[in-house]
Amino acid sequence: MAAGVGGHAVSAWIPDAPPSFLAFLTPYPQPFPVLPVVAIVLAAAYVAGVVRLRQQRRRWSVARAGSFLLGCVILFVVTGLGVENYSYALFSVSMFQQLTLMFTIPPLLILGSPGTLLLRSTPHHGLGLILLRLAHAGLRSRAARWALSPAVAVPLHLLAFYGLYLAKLADPILTVPGGHQLLDVAFLTVGVLFTVPILSNDPLPSRMSYPGRALDLFAEAALHAFFGVFLMMSTTLLVDRFAAPPAAWGIEPLDDQWLAGALAWSYGEGPTLLMLIYVVHRWFRDDTRRAVEADRHADAHGHADLDAYNEYLTALARKDAQ
Repeated sequence: MAAGVGGHAVSAWIPDAPPSFLAFLTPYPQPFPVLPVVAIVLAAAYVAGVVRLRQQRRRWSVARAGSFLLGCVILFVVTGLGVENYSYALFSVSMFQQLTLMFTIPPLLILGSPGTLLLRSTPHHGLGLILLRLAHAGLRSRAARWALSPAVAVPLHLLAFYGLYLAKLADPILTVPGGHQLLDVAFLTVGVLFTVPILSNDPLPSRMSYPGRALDLFAEAALHAFFGVFLMMSTTLLVDRFAAPPAAWGIEPLDDQWLAGALAWSYGEGPTLLMLIYVVHRWFRDDTRRAVEADRHADAHGHADLDAYNEYLTALARKDAQ
């Protein structure tokens, strides 16, 4: 039913049944199903790209495809089923949705290497050629370099939670028609901008160093852990929109806010820890590969610095002998 929540009229269909796992996965009517449509379009485009490569007898990693499609499935589930409807009335469900959009879905999509698939599968004629030229122009642009820099990603992360909830920006946005969907898109966008420089194997305007990636992940983990603890310890409601969930659900708003904080502290840290492990693994692997290549080059061509030092020692020995 369409109902008022926290004294505000909402256009979403708020279920009568209390939240449960089955209810979260049940489809309900939605006013603006933007991201579910995006999930379907992304999955269809990705599959079409893989099929085109297979038709050309070119391989594409099953793990990459599985990662991207899993991201699309989760995107559809958290924005196209009951999770979306309950997130209008419960802070904990809204927090779970936002954390998923920012920390779980972007890594899955990015590890699918959609940019590389686009470059390999797009035909080099007609519309395909125009698309490729636009993609290359975007990669070379200052806007792309700026958008993917830590100077943008870290402040956006701060605004996403601290600015939205501590600065009391959530209520004005959520009362606007389409405001909830706008926040969903914003959280997904911020998550993608933060994750691309850290995990992406696609062509990028610039590459972050591995220490820089690890530092960004540590900073992000600390910021969200502190935010989660703050929510758990707060004795007042931060968002009026979630002040009055349906009475039939039997949910106390402060208890629900505590749960939202616990999710921010625990569930929000899990994907970040996995990303950090992945980055450290790649860091070690790349350092090992470079060391092996350097040894091979030294065996074949000699070590310039070592050879120069040996020549210097030889010259000193000759001078002493004279």
